[in-house]
Amino acid sequence: MTITVDHIRTTVAAYLDEHPEDKRELGVVLGLLDDGDDLTSRTTLPGHVTAGAILVDPDGRILHILHNATQKWLLPGGHPEVSDATLLQAAGRELAEETGIPPHVVTPHGEIPLHIDIHPIDANPAKGEPAHQHFDFRFLFRTTADIGDLQTEEVSDAAWRNADEITDSQLRSRITAVLR
Repeated sequence: MTITVDHIRTTVAAYLDEHPEDKRELGVVLGLLDDGDDLTSRTTLPGHVTAGAILVDPDGRILHILHNATQKWLLPGGHPEVSDATLLQAAGRELAEETGIPPHVVTPHGEIPLHIDIHPIDANPAKGEPAHQHFDFRFLFRTTADIGDLQTEEVSDAAWRNADEITDSQLRSRITAVLR
């Protein structure tokens, strides 16, 4: 199965029920959905969906990966694949692939994203990709496991960091609210 436009629309609606203050920011996503754009395709411009994982350990630390292409510390995540039926499933798959942490030791906090972030992606001439946006659906997961074998094609390091090191204030406050 593949992620459908209806699934994305339903996920955004459920998210906005919990976070109505984000409606204006997500207007671009809703507009593209209304226009019939396939936001699951990484070739869709001006942007498309990605799925991210906020993985929390028993000490309340958040897993970050050092992404090879950007050389930035990020949350695990990436583009949906045809085999993903939901955005939550895509986030879990990306988490397992990038960090080597097996899915059976990871528990999702829920089926609604904790955060949806819209951020710019620089052009990548090597891939023939123009600058665009990612609509990143970020789901919270918990684990007692440690980092496994990293997907070295995409990730060169991983580290557990305290929630107060998250630079996005909205994301940081939502994580700390869940951890209370």
